[in-house]
Amino acid sequence: MTVADAEQLFSENSNANSGEVKSKIHSLSEMQAQKTSATYLLRTPRNQNKVPQLSQVTSDVVSVTDVKVNTTNKGIELILITANSVKLQVSPKTEGNSYIADIPNAKLQLASGDFRQEKPYSGIALITVTIVDANTLRVTVVGETSTPVVELFDSQTEGLVFGVSATPSTAQQPTITPEQKPPTEEKQPPIELEVTAPPDTYRVPNTSIGTKTDTPLRDIPQSIQVIPRQVWQDQGSDNLGDVLRNAGVAPPARFPGRFADEFTIRGFSNSFTNVFINGLRQSSTFSIIAPTDLTNLERVEVFKGPASVLYGRGNLSGFVNLVTKQPLAEPYYNLQFTAGSYSYYRPSIDLSGPLTSDKNVLYRLNASYINSGSFIDFYNQERYQIAPVITTRLGNNTKLTVEGSYTQIRKPQEIGLPAKGTILPNPNGELPINRFLGEPSNPSEDRAITQGSYRLEHRFNENWSLQNAFQITLLRQNVPSVQLRALLADNQTATRTRVFDNIDIRNNYISDTNVTGRFKTGSIEHQILAGFELSRYMQPLSKFTRVTAPSINIFNLIYNQIGGDTIVSRSNIKTKIDSLGFYAQDQISFLDNLKLVLGGRWDFTDFSQTNRLTSTTTNQNDSVFSPRVGLVYQLSKAVSLYASYSRSFEPVVGTAADGSAFKPQYGTQYEVGAKTDLFDGKLSATLALYEFTLSNVTTPDLNNQGFNIQIGEQTSRGVELNLAGEILPGWNVITAYSYADARITQDNDIPVGKLLPNQPVHLASFWTTYIIPKGNLQGLGFGFGLTYVGDQQVDSLNTLKLPSYIRTDAALYYRHNNFNAVLNIQNLFDKRYFEASNGDTQVFPAFPLTAKFTLGWQF
Repeated sequence: MTVADAEQLFSENSNANSGEVKSKIHSLSEMQAQKTSATYLLRTPRNQNKVPQLSQVTSDVVSVTDVKVNTTNKGIELILITANSVKLQVSPKTEGNSYIADIPNAKLQLASGDFRQEKPYSGIALITVTIVDANTLRVTVVGETSTPVVELFDSQTEGLVFGVSATPSTAQQPTITPEQKPPTEEKQPPIELEVTAPPDTYRVPNTSIGTKTDTPLRDIPQSIQVIPRQVWQDQGSDNLGDVLRNAGVAPPARFPGRFADEFTIRGFSNSFTNVFINGLRQSSTFSIIAPTDLTNLERVEVFKGPASVLYGRGNLSGFVNLVTKQPLAEPYYNLQFTAGSYSYYRPSIDLSGPLTSDKNVLYRLNASYINSGSFIDFYNQERYQIAPVITTRLGNNTKLTVEGSYTQIRKPQEIGLPAKGTILPNPNGELPINRFLGEPSNPSEDRAITQGSYRLEHRFNENWSLQNAFQITLLRQNVPSVQLRALLADNQTATRTRVFDNIDIRNNYISDTNVTGRFKTGSIEHQILAGFELSRYMQPLSKFTRVTAPSINIFNLIYNQIGGDTIVSRSNIKTKIDSLGFYAQDQISFLDNLKLVLGGRWDFTDFSQTNRLTSTTTNQNDSVFSPRVGLVYQLSKAVSLYASYSRSFEPVVGTAADGSAFKPQYGTQYEVGAKTDLFDGKLSATLALYEFTLSNVTTPDLNNQGFNIQIGEQTSRGVELNLAGEILPGWNVITAYSYADARITQDNDIPVGKLLPNQPVHLASFWTTYIIPKGNLQGLGFGFGLTYVGDQQVDSLNTLKLPSYIRTDAALYYRHNNFNAVLNIQNLFDKRYFEASNGDTQVFPAFPLTAKFTLGWQF
């Protein structure tokens, strides 16, 4: 069959109305030569005998893993992203002002459930992609005054594309007499096509973390960066600290990211209390010194600015949300093995697929194991994680997801090096970064983290839905250690302490329930959210005993000396924090390009802590209201301007001299910015300017020695620029820059004007990859990255600072069909630098040049 024959056949079987479907036809020679191109088979009941059987209709169910909406010069493109090169069957029809296309061999696999976007373009009222049943999804495009014109075509680099314009061109539409006018519902000929796999992109257009509803990033009046898994896979990262550099987040406050999940956002240090999983707070107001395992994560979302309006206590200057991988409807098997410098070995698996023939029950299983040495002497870590997920569809409108994970970590305590001999000169010489100043015979830390959760989603109708989620986190850890106390006047003798019987048990329970709905008041559209969150944090046992340990000469190491064991300090406490929060939010659309976000939350917190050594108990209650208001104005479909005001709170435990309980600390922020989509929506950029003020900071009470008073204040002003996405086919980039002037603005002890610790004034990162998309060298590529971290203060008095540094990374790739090979090199030029500090006796050197080689197979 020639192209002309195919075009004639299409012409004979298509109705010339505003809902017609147009397709690009490839010749047989083109289809045979290029297997990745889409092939179209047009079939109608009237003319089936006229169509050659180019291929058989497949019954395989295809997973649609993402939905994109891009602006074009004619309208918009709705793109369904698939995981594999498989065939889709599209059956379109028109009903009134709606174009409806059912795909009976597809399943929607979005973390947010169905896809919905209102008024994406002038003349288009609504686009939805919804689940009809276990094996069918439906695409609906609603025109405001008439049926949209939809052109269906393929994309070799993305997926199935619905090209949409609001009204047909009058020049192209023939005159239709009343006798020829089609009925209200007109079915179009089914189309079968083969869709290529999606590209590896760095751009994520939508998120639910900013509003708890699936919302385009451009419509959220705050700065949010989303880092998809592809970024850290390309970079060869296995710790959260390295991932967060892509979002302009400062390095950890006390320990490098390979050791702990601590970070600084907009000048203020955050610990595990500000790490969430799927929108639920992971732990407590206390830092857990244990790194996040990236094995089961799909993306990392960084919310900058106060977030108590939706998430309660904490979140003063921002938080990090970890989004886990979800089950797929088609069998998927991914095996990887990584080997690298310093005896680094990491095998991992990612398995998914249906558990029942009707595909109503799906599973996913991720597991990994790390065994690694280090540039530090006597250091070896073991870490493994297993994370299963089960999703069950309980009817067409209800879905239940149950998931869990178990992580075990065994490693020595990291104690760092003194500042003299590292970032400061030492008359005795420079310390080598591999030096270990602990005791090799000391037992390793042992941590076990167990998590379990469920998420129930029910859609009442097209406009109203309910979600209930619950999560439990259990931590058990035993952390024996040897720690440096001080470097004596000879600049070579370091005093030490030894910590033993250091046992910590922490349990965190959190439940969140909310209802979302859409309605109109006149011409004004509303999307409301209302819900409540209930949580309990318990630390039934937290104890340690610290004793003196033998001193050590940092230039002439002698381990296993006898002596010490004089008690320095002891602790044995139990803690409980109960929280209840009620929140409400309204996303208001006054016009297509003018949107307002209003929200508020009441929180009630009950704190109780008992010191078992003194038999004393501290109780404290707080109730706080947290507001947010934000405005978004779209200059065009590609450019949004926004402004917002928001506030967060963090309880402060303790009493003033008069016996009154301390009030919570308040974080107040004003932010303005702009968001834009470039290169037809493939590249997104955000520019933000903010002023953040932390009030009710405790400072010494000058009139009552030994007591504190809450008159302290700290302020951060800054500018941030983030860019992520695709510049050309195969060329991805993600970059971030932040300027943060974070200072003490009021204090009784620290001079006003001092810089806040652990926040560089300037911080920048750049990473880009290019994979050759076609030709003889298809699949070959490279990556290159730079990280700049400016000087950062170690203490509030600014007596010690970590010097600035630039790190260079590089990568080589080869990806062909289901095979993947990657060589990653971090710190390419073997630069000596220090990335974290906890005072002048605890400075942490960074890894020297490190290479990792990864082989992967996907089935």
